Amino acid sequence: MSSPTNSGTPGARQSMIIIGGGLGGLSTGCYAQMNGYTTRVFEMHEIPGGSCTAWERGDFTFDWCVSWLLGSGPGNEMHQIWLELGALQGKEMRQFDVFNIVRVRGGQPVYFYSDPDRLQAHLLEISPADARRIKNFCDGVRTFQKALAVYPFLKPVGLMGRWERWRMLASFLPYFNAIRKSITELMTDYAAKFQHPVLREAFNYVLYEKHPDFPVLPFWFQLASHANGSAGVPEGGSLALARSVEQRYLRLGGEITYNAKVKKILVEHDKAVGVRLDDGREFRADIVVSAADVHTTAMSMLGGRYLNDTWRKLLTETIDEPGTISPGYVSLFFGLRRPFPEGEPCTTYLLEESMAAKLTGMRHPSMNVQFRSCHYPELSPDETTVIFATYFSEAAPWRELRDDVPEQAGRVRRGQVLHTLPVKHGKAYTQAKRQARITVENFLEERFPGLKDAIAVRDVSTPLTQVRYTGTYNGGFPGWQPFVDGGETVEVEINKNGPVLPGLSNFYLAGVWVTVGGLIRAVASGRQVTQVICRDDGRDFTASIDESAPLPTQVTIPVGKQPPPLDLAGFPSPAVAADPAAADPSVTSSRSV
Repeated sequence: MSSPTNSGTPGARQSMIIIGGGLGGLSTGCYAQMNGYTTRVFEMHEIPGGSCTAWERGDFTFDWCVSWLLGSGPGNEMHQIWLELGALQGKEMRQFDVFNIVRVRGGQPVYFYSDPDRLQAHLLEISPADARRIKNFCDGVRTFQKALAVYPFLKPVGLMGRWERWRMLASFLPYFNAIRKSITELMTDYAAKFQHPVLREAFNYVLYEKHPDFPVLPFWFQLASHANGSAGVPEGGSLALARSVEQRYLRLGGEITYNAKVKKILVEHDKAVGVRLDDGREFRADIVVSAADVHTTAMSMLGGRYLNDTWRKLLTETIDEPGTISPGYVSLFFGLRRPFPEGEPCTTYLLEESMAAKLTGMRHPSMNVQFRSCHYPELSPDETTVIFATYFSEAAPWRELRDDVPEQAGRVRRGQVLHTLPVKHGKAYTQAKRQARITVENFLEERFPGLKDAIAVRDVSTPLTQVRYTGTYNGGFPGWQPFVDGGETVEVEINKNGPVLPGLSNFYLAGVWVTVGGLIRAVASGRQVTQVICRDDGRDFTASIDESAPLPTQVTIPVGKQPPPLDLAGFPSPAVAADPAAADPSVTSSRSV
């Protein structure tokens, strides 16, 4: 990381404005407060969390975000960050023993169990001919289970001294070959080498959707986190998670202002000095940190100034290239008046092309369906069910359908301006949403008879809904795609020059748009940007675990059939091979929860 460009007299800077009350902004506020800064967060929504959110429809709460939370369990640096932010304390962390079920066309399921031994046994049942490749994949998960304990999240590489870097690299030496191999081979190529056609398809959808640019590494990382009990979901869901971090921030003395949309970052003599809201009010501070998306920050709030060649290309060219940023989601929620115990917590269905053609913007013919009340039973009434169905979609196909109206517009309601109210996009857009809803309802009804009659409430959101709620570019969450030019370039730029824009003093960047990854990356960026600010001000960085509530508890929830035991060679025992039911005679349904 280059020498600081934002420093003045050590310790002289005291006040800080943070743009955005998502988890990146709230995390920045928490760590800044821990280190003696006086901070104020401005958030355009009426609630915290940004994309980590939920909303109510009748008696149901529809949780949009957390399907797994990296760092939910101990044994890694990710978990420490969540505890420092008070996000998990006093809660139950729930994890299913199956990460995802992939059902190929025709219905055959592949259960991606958390435990690599169970996973190996199950995959061997499907295809003994693929034994070597199956063992290779499961061995990779086992290796990453160990590597996660040394994976660095607490300190940015750019702030590490020479010996710190050497120690970090030395800790990875036992896992070097696995990391090297898994980052150089695409999962699409890896999956294509399976002999069994079901496995060739299913492995591409382990992470719910198909990620054609992802190597094997994130698949091993994710399944290893799940195997270690550190990729569960938090009691109360996404919005409750954000509320917990918000409360930690407020207890630390921070201030947050909602319904406050930042229009411009105030600059004097190439120094950030404050912000102007869209209602004309101005606020001043010694430091400004933007945790909004980087395109809005640099191109709108700063008018395209303070960009070096790297940032300029990223934000004017690369960001619009296909596959560069994470696609948005089309999300469909259904609140059902009765339970559906046969519903699985998480299943990815591979769809027929005829159905996919009815779903606007679908990138790959697949859909992830979660019986969300298995994750968060407290978010719906007793004896009811919530279904959450999603598929990847770019914003462009939805924009082509909408009328020429603003995608986001503040309006006065109950005496205050709200910036996230619904926008009427027109008849064609509304019809596409309706068609998606009916198509998915019919699909679910075929698999769960009686479902349509049980629907009490429903809701459909598109990438433009994400734009309305958060202002993020093209509705892409969580920002830059990893393992492609945009994300790789951002990481190199931040490691080299820090979370800053060239030539602008007293200004920093935080959130998912200055890193690559999901919620854990967002909150880690808040910790790391505060470390950089402390470095620039000559302060020793400090952080502590929130002790206002007890540590979280960990619960594992079984899903589906139990796998057969392995013999010493890693194959199902002879008795089980002859009679698979012998593995667990008490289990009669592969869909029981």
